[in-house]
Amino acid sequence: MEHQLPPDGDWRSWVIMGGRGAGKTRAGAEWVRAQVEGALPLDEGRSRRVALVGETIDQVREVMIFGDSGILACSPPDRRPVWEAGRRRLVWPNGAVATVHSAYDPEGLRGPQFDAAWVDELAKWKKAEATWDMLQFALRLGDDPRVCVTTTPRNVGVLKDLLKSPSTVVTQAPTEANAANLAASFLEEVRARYKGTRLGRQELDGILLEDAEGALWTTKGIEACRIREAPELDRIVVALDPATTSGSASDECGIVVAGVSMQGNPQDWRAVVLDDCTISGASPSAWAEAAIQAMEKYGADRLVAEVNQGGQMVAEVLRQVDPMVPFKGVHASRGKAARAEPVAALYEQGRVKHVPGLDALEDQMCRMTVRGFEGRGSPDRVDALVWALHALMIEPVAQWRAPRVRAL
Repeated sequence: MEHQLPPDGDWRSWVIMGGRGAGKTRAGAEWVRAQVEGALPLDEGRSRRVALVGETIDQVREVMIFGDSGILACSPPDRRPVWEAGRRRLVWPNGAVATVHSAYDPEGLRGPQFDAAWVDELAKWKKAEATWDMLQFALRLGDDPRVCVTTTPRNVGVLKDLLKSPSTVVTQAPTEANAANLAASFLEEVRARYKGTRLGRQELDGILLEDAEGALWTTKGIEACRIREAPELDRIVVALDPATTSGSASDECGIVVAGVSMQGNPQDWRAVVLDDCTISGASPSAWAEAAIQAMEKYGADRLVAEVNQGGQMVAEVLRQVDPMVPFKGVHASRGKAARAEPVAALYEQGRVKHVPGLDALEDQMCRMTVRGFEGRGSPDRVDALVWALHALMIEPVAQWRAPRVRAL
C-alpha cells in the first residue's frame, strides 16, 4: 500500500502515522529489511547497524521482531536474521545487526552508534524526549543515517516537534487502509463505537489532534464527557451565531443544539450537546432555514441567536422563515474567551456531556484558550455552544440565586 512505501527525496525521519491495524508495523519491518539486505543474501545492504526502539524490550521483541507483521515474519528463509536472545539482537546472513532498546532506558542508547533505526509507538513513550534525543546522537554512522517512526498519533511534544522538522516526511493512513487483513467484525465494532469522536479520529484515522496551549477544553477532558446516547431532556435550545457575510470566504454560521435535564436546583442540572448543524458560506435565508430545521428536528423550545452584528435583521430573517419562531436575541458584552470560561467550568464539573458526531466542534473547542481562539477564522461553533449552555445552565442559575442574594 502507498502509505507503507518509503517516500522519495532527502529526509532523515520518516513518520508513518496510522490508525490501529493500518499496517504500520509491517511498513517498519519491510523498511528495515530494505536497509540491511542486498541483492543477494550475502550482499551488504545500505545499513549495517540498526537500532530497534520500542517502549519496552518485550514490546520490541514480541511486536517488532516476532510479531505477525514483524521482521522475522516478513523475511524470506534465505535472508532471515537469527535472534540472539542473550545479546538481544538480530544478525542477518550478510553480517548486518539490529539491537534492541527500550524507551524506559534512554541511557542505553549512550555509547552505541547506528546508521538506521526503527522507532515504534513513539507517541506513547513515557520518556519519549530523552530517548529520542539519545537516539539522534547515536545515528552517526554512514553517509545518510535515517530513522523510520511508526506510531499512532498523540498530542505529545516530541511528536509535534518531529513533524515540524524540515527533515521529516510523513505518511498517514486510517485503519480501513488495511481492511483486507482485518476482521470485518473488528472494523464494524470500532467504527460503531468510536465514529464521530476525537478518540476515533486519533486511533482509527491516524490524525494528530492538538490542544492549544492554555486551552479551555482538552482532548482528555472532552473524551471524559462522552456518552453514547442522550437521556430524556426537559428543555432543548438551538443556538445560532450568524455569519455577517456569505460566500466561500465567509465565516461559518455556528448552529448548535443542546438540551438539559432539570433535576433539582439549577446548579445541579445536567446538559447534553446533541448536534452541530453549522453551515458554511450560507446566505441569511439559508442559515435561518438551517437553524429552524434543527429546532423542528429536535423539538427545541427556543432559538437563541447573537445579534451583535445583525441586530434586528437576525430576528426579521428568522421570522421570514417561521413567523412564530420562539426567538431570543443575545448581545455579547464580553470577549469570546471571557464568555467561554464559565461554560468550560461546567465541563470541568462534569455537568455537560457530548453525544458522538461532534468532532468539528470539539476540534474548535480544543483551540479556544484563555487568550482567545488559536485557529483560523472565527470560532463560530464554540460561540454557538456557549450561547446554548448559557441559556440552559448559566442564566437559570443566576436567576435562581438572585432572590437569595437580595434576601440577605
